[in-house]
Formats: sequence, C-alpha cells, structure tokens
Amino acid sequence: MADHQYGARRRSVVKGALAAGVSAPALWTLLSACGTKTSSSATVKIPSPTTPVTWPMSKVNEAIAAGQKPKAGTTLRIYNYADYLSPRVLKDFEEKYGVNIRLSTFNDADEALTKVASKQLKFDLYFPSYDSLGKLIGADLLRPLTHDYLTNYDNLWSSFRDPWYDRGARYTVPYTIYSTGIGWRTDMVPDDIAGMDNPYDVFWDTTYAGKMAILDDWHTAMSMVLLRNGIHDINSTKQSDLDLIRTQLLDLRKTMHPKVTISMYTDMPAGQYGLCQMWSGDAINTPYYLPKSVSPSVMRYWFPPDGKGEVDNDLVVLLAQGENPVAAHFFINEILDNSVAAKNFGFTGYQPPLNKFTPSTLVSDGYLPQNLATAVVEEKDFKVGFPLLQLPPASDAAWHQVWQEFKAGG
Repeated sequence: MADHQYGARRRSVVKGALAAGVSAPALWTLLSACGTKTSSSATVKIPSPTTPVTWPMSKVNEAIAAGQKPKAGTTLRIYNYADYLSPRVLKDFEEKYGVNIRLSTFNDADEALTKVASKQLKFDLYFPSYDSLGKLIGADLLRPLTHDYLTNYDNLWSSFRDPWYDRGARYTVPYTIYSTGIGWRTDMVPDDIAGMDNPYDVFWDTTYAGKMAILDDWHTAMSMVLLRNGIHDINSTKQSDLDLIRTQLLDLRKTMHPKVTISMYTDMPAGQYGLCQMWSGDAINTPYYLPKSVSPSVMRYWFPPDGKGEVDNDLVVLLAQGENPVAAHFFINEILDNSVAAKNFGFTGYQPPLNKFTPSTLVSDGYLPQNLATAVVEEKDFKVGFPLLQLPPASDAAWHQVWQEFKAGG
C-alpha cells in the first residue's frame, strides 16, 4: 500500500450549479437544448431499481466498429473528478498503447455537466453518476458502447453487468462503488455509535457540538435526515419530507455548528473533529493520514448492518464529442482488469465492483485494517440499499433551495 495517495476530493457536488451561477432548472434546460427530436423523450425517464430503463440506441451517435486498435501518438482525453484515477494507471496505459492521455478534472457534477454539454472540449471519457445519465442520453451527448472491446467485462459483479439504470449496458460501465455512513475516532468519541438504537442521532448530540462534520453534498447530507427518521425514500418528492429535512437540518446547524466539508479523510485523522458523515472510500483512506503516534485501530465506520443505507456507484461513459473512441474503449477495458483495478483502488480508496474484491481479501491484502472492514461494500448491499436518484426538475430545485438555506446558516 505504499503507493496509496488517497485523493478523495471527488464528489464535491455541493458547489454545483447554484454556486456556479447556473440554477438547477437552467441546467436541465441547457441539457435539453442539446438534444434532438429523436431522443429528447429520454430526458423524462428517471431509472430506479424498481423502474429499470433500456435506453434507445442513439440515432445521432453510432457505435464504433469492432476490431480496431488505438493509433499510436493520438491523444485520449479524460474528464473525471480530481484525484479519482491513479497516475500510475494512466502512465502504464500510455506506455502500453503508445497514446497520450490528457486528464482534465472537475470538482462538482453540475460544473462537469455544463462543460460536457458545450461539446467544445472533445472529451472521450467522462465519469458521472447515474443520476445524470438520463440528462446525458436525452441531450445526445453519449456514444453507445461496442462491447467486443470489453473483454474484461465478466470480472464485474453479475448484477452490474445488466444494471437497472442502463439495461443491456448500452452506454455505461460501472467504475467504483461506495456506501455512506458514519465515521469516528474512538479516542475522541466515547460512545459506541454502532450499538446505538439510532446511530444517526449522534449528529444531533450536543456533546459533539462544534466537533463534528457532515458531507458537503446536498443530496447525501439531506437524505441522511430521512434515514434518521426511518424514511427510506431518500429521493422523496413529498413536501412533508422536504419540510422535515429543512427543520432538522436547520436545527443541526443551530445546535451543532457542524463543519460542512468533503475533507473528512484528512481532517478527522488530523484531530479537527472526531465524528462525521462519511463515504466508505474516505473511511478507507483515513488510516494513512493519521499521525504516526496514533494507531489506525482508533478509526471506525458504521453502515446499517441490515444494509438499509445509502449505496451508490459511479460510471464511465463514452462521450460522442470525443475524437478517440477506440482508445477510450481500450481504457475502459483496462480498468476492468483485476490487477489494474487493484492498483487504481490503492490510489483512490474507492472500491471497484469486481468479483476479486471481498471484505476478507481487502483486509488480508492490506488495503484496510480489520476495524474498517465495515467500509467494504458487498454486492448484496445493492439489493437492499438505497441509491441517490435523479430528481424531477421541480423537486431538484426545491431540494437545492433548502440546501442553500442550510449552507447560509438558516
């Protein structure tokens, strides 16, 4: 694990469209304007585990022919969250296929969608979440995959080879998986959080006022309020649920003074606070940022043992605007290779959904200590867990409005 660099700045979605000066409805309008009459109907589809979607094959962007090889000296342009790909993996690919990789990064999803929609930057590969998939397809921004190139596809968990958000995997390949739970240090938090009747209540325990943090991600942070109250529809469009979120978030702000951040993976090891809402990949990163005088055994991560918590995955897609689709396919196949995926996981801390990786093997291979084995995501978690879905435009705007109020201090 000496090459683990832990760049967990990914998924800083809070800065989003609103901070960039683009409202949520305006972003929808921008993406819809990119579409054509042949596919604009795709924008109204919102896939979920109970309503899976088979997207229509694009009539504008054709899949490439099989049997081609990357051309030496060409440039593969990748657009991804900052620090969400191993530099070693990128360098190895360049050397193996004789292509150059130009990596551009973004800090939030709405910023990325705006730039992708411009079609001016010629990105070949993009790493989104499935909550933006309908927008991308509806705007004719994606090229269908040619699966002949994906010879490592069977390394994926079986349930991810034909996912609910993209039946037939026409446009997407899973990249990483993660859960959202609670992280803490036992040397700073005496409570047995995992043993509490409702662990989410700890975020409102004034014992930890000014000593805790929540994720600077509007949907993730707000859905935690719903889970606290036993509401499993974390994509609710009910006004009563949104009112509940608003009331309890503003109470949290007033009484707990939380730090709202995405830097838990460094802040908590540094002792800035001992309790936080956390993504599993960041929990896996924490031992490597602890001072040498502090044992990794103090770190803990809780996710509901019955699996009824937030679980999600990110994707890699082929953008139609790209000029090197052959090399793009080869790169997707490369990160599905077990050894390459392991190398990438060692850098990002975010787990790929491959059969090779299990709680026992990840502990035995030294990716994380036994006390953080709860941060490992298993295939069964996706059968009972709750994903963050795309919200209808009006609900999306209403959620963002509450989040803005919370961020402004109520």
